[in-house]
Amino acid sequence: MASRKEGTGSTTTSSSSAGGTVGKGKGKGGSGDSAVKQVQIDGLVVLKIIKHYQEEGQGTEVVQGVLLGLVVEDRLEITNCFPFPQHTEDDADFDEVQYQMEMMRSLRHVNIDHLHVGWYQSTYYGSFVTRALLDSQFSYQHAIEESVVLIYDPIKTAQGSLSLKAYRLTPKLMEVCKEKDFSPEALKKASITFEHMFEEVPIVIKNSHLINVLMWELEKKSAVADKHELLSLASSNHLGKNLQLLMDRVDEMSQDIIKYNTYMRNTSKQQQQKHQYQQRRQQENMQRQSRGEPPLPEEDLSKLFKPHQAPARMDSLLIAGQINTYCQNIKEFTAQNLGKLFMAQALQEYNN
Repeated sequence: MASRKEGTGSTTTSSSSAGGTVGKGKGKGGSGDSAVKQVQIDGLVVLKIIKHYQEEGQGTEVVQGVLLGLVVEDRLEITNCFPFPQHTEDDADFDEVQYQMEMMRSLRHVNIDHLHVGWYQSTYYGSFVTRALLDSQFSYQHAIEESVVLIYDPIKTAQGSLSLKAYRLTPKLMEVCKEKDFSPEALKKASITFEHMFEEVPIVIKNSHLINVLMWELEKKSAVADKHELLSLASSNHLGKNLQLLMDRVDEMSQDIIKYNTYMRNTSKQQQQKHQYQQRRQQENMQRQSRGEPPLPEEDLSKLFKPHQAPARMDSLLIAGQINTYCQNIKEFTAQNLGKLFMAQALQEYNN
C-alpha cells in the first residue's frame, strides 16, 4: 500500500460518525491491532455514493463500488470512487476484475488517485451483517491491510441525517478466517463474539475551501426550507419494519440454537454408548482371562462411533450481530420519537 505525506492545505471537516474499537499498531493482513484510526472522505465521494444508489438502487437491491485513495500515517483518505456496473446473467462475458483494472488505469492517466483502499455498499434497513460481506471484506483486508467497507443507509439518510459508517474486521476474526475453522471450539479459543467481529472506524467528511464557500453562498441564496415535518409526532413505518426484520432474525437464531442443541444431545448420547461399549469389552476380556482365553482384539472406536459433524457457528455470530444492529437502530429511532413527545408535552403544559 502506497502512502503520501500530508499536504499543507487546511480544510474544514465535519464528523459524521462516532468510531468503535480501534487499536494501535500495524500488522500485515490483519495481524496485530488496526493500522487505521480515522477515515477521511471527500465530499465528492459521498455525493457519488448517494447518486449511485438513487440511479440504480431499488428497494432491497444493494449497490456496490470501489473506493480509491491514499494512506497518510494512521488516516485513510478516500478521494474518489467508481461503481460496479449492474449486469444480468446474460452478461456472462463480463469480467469485474478486468473492469476494475481498466477503470483504475484510466484514472491514473488523468492524474487522479487510483490506489484501491476498499469498497462501499448500500444497505436496506441496516441489513448488512452477512456472510457475503464478511467474505468480501476478508479478501480486501487480507490483500490490502488498510482497506475498509463503507456502509451507506439510504433510508436513514432520507430521514434527514447522513448515515455512512466505515467498518473493518477485527484482528481476531481475521485470524479465524485465515484458518477457515468456524467450529465452536475454534471460535471459543479465539474468544470471538458478535461484538468482536467488526470494528467501526471514525469518519470525517472533508471539503476544500472553494466548496465550503460555494455551499455558504448557495445556502444564503436558497429559500428557507419548511422543516416542520421534522417535528411531526406521527411514527413512520421505519420502526415497524425494523421490528419485523428483528423478529425474522430472532426466528433464525432460534432455529440455529435448536440445531446446535440437537448436535450436543447426539454427541452426549454417543459418548454414553461409547463408554458402555468399552465397559462391556472390559468385562468380557476379564471373563476370557479367567478362562485362560486370549483377550479380544483391539478395535478402532472411531469407526464404530463416527463423530457427529459440529455445526458451523459463524452463521450464528452473524445473525447475532445483525440482531444487535437492528436493536441499535430501534434504540436510536425510539429515542428521537420519545424526545419529540416529551418536548410536545412540555410545550402543551407551558401553553396551558
